[in-house]
Amino acid sequence: MDALFRKSDRLLANTSIEIVREKMNEIHWNAQLISIMGAKGVGKSTLIRQYLKQNYQPLDRRMLYCSADTVDFSTRTLVELAEDFSIRGGELLVIDEIHKYKSGTSDWSREVKEIYELFPDLKLIVSGSSLLQLREGDADLSRRAVKYTMSGLSFREALRFYHGLEFEKWSLEDILAHPYDLWQTVTSKCKPVVLFKEYLEKGYYPFLLEGEGEYYTRIEQVVNYIIETELPRICKVDVANVRKLQALIALICSEVPFELNANKIAAALEIGRDTVVEYLKYLGDAKVLNLLYSDKKKIGKLSKPDKVYLENPNILYALAPTKTDIGTLRETFAIGSLSESHNVEYGKAQGDFKVDSKYTFEIGGRSKDFSQIAGMKDSYVFADDWDMPDGAKLPLWMLGFLY
Repeated sequence: MDALFRKSDRLLANTSIEIVREKMNEIHWNAQLISIMGAKGVGKSTLIRQYLKQNYQPLDRRMLYCSADTVDFSTRTLVELAEDFSIRGGELLVIDEIHKYKSGTSDWSREVKEIYELFPDLKLIVSGSSLLQLREGDADLSRRAVKYTMSGLSFREALRFYHGLEFEKWSLEDILAHPYDLWQTVTSKCKPVVLFKEYLEKGYYPFLLEGEGEYYTRIEQVVNYIIETELPRICKVDVANVRKLQALIALICSEVPFELNANKIAAALEIGRDTVVEYLKYLGDAKVLNLLYSDKKKIGKLSKPDKVYLENPNILYALAPTKTDIGTLRETFAIGSLSESHNVEYGKAQGDFKVDSKYTFEIGGRSKDFSQIAGMKDSYVFADDWDMPDGAKLPLWMLGFLY
């Protein structure tokens, strides 16, 4: 136990609290059980350590931070750790990388449930891959845990992280109703069109703070880790199919947005059509891809998406630097920003996207007009390289202020 405390002390001592994401203020830290899930690289571990550093004094033994992927858990269970910690007067136990516990078995969820029931005075925070949301039902944690999901930096957050510019969040309704107010607020402090181009290339992941040189390499490592380690461990994807998953990603990168022909892909990769759809769903849950379904189609278990996008523009630059079509980058950004708190569907009939079954959005450059959505109620054009709002034609960067 003393060794775990020393590791915890060292990790917290090395954690900077100079820049803290606003997610910190959205989490109800006093809940008995909190789960924080998200894709690798978005800053979950850093956020938790920052909270501990801000709220506990150094060497405070009422708190313990540890990671489930260390050798310490080769000889002890989560329940044993919680019992020992509780006996010593512990109040808050953090288990990071929970999906790595015991080679990714579902034991973690049953043990977390047991800790919740045996030690009601002990607060527990667990964090891990967004894929764990598929597995947490093994112990019915959904009724017990207060759940949060972390995404990468929005354009608004990137302005704060990398340029020291502070702006409030805006709801979609407020952006649509008062775009000039947002435009005036932002342009009084910076040139958003210029900084937005930078963000599309680099800025979604907070590890840009560690230097630009290895930024795209880090993104490749994140994607490879998800495919080679997390999918086999958490989703039980056959290791023999890892290369086929990598080939699937390469295929999608070669033509994005990717209009899916599941049967053709299945033949090319020599796997079943349903397996293709299943793997796409896994990659969507892992935050590598964004899957869009038609607004005229009910999504079923084996229904294929109509279009497939990479999860954010930075991934496209990292994995397909010669395929960075500006139209695809615009749509990828729009989907990622909107999907944080809105339902986005592929606008098969009119417009690029249907949002919350109410708004119709067309995404394009400064020359984009309303011809494709003419006469439609609640329809808007979001344009890149567009300086200021003009009626229902709004600058695309504004969607980066949704979270």
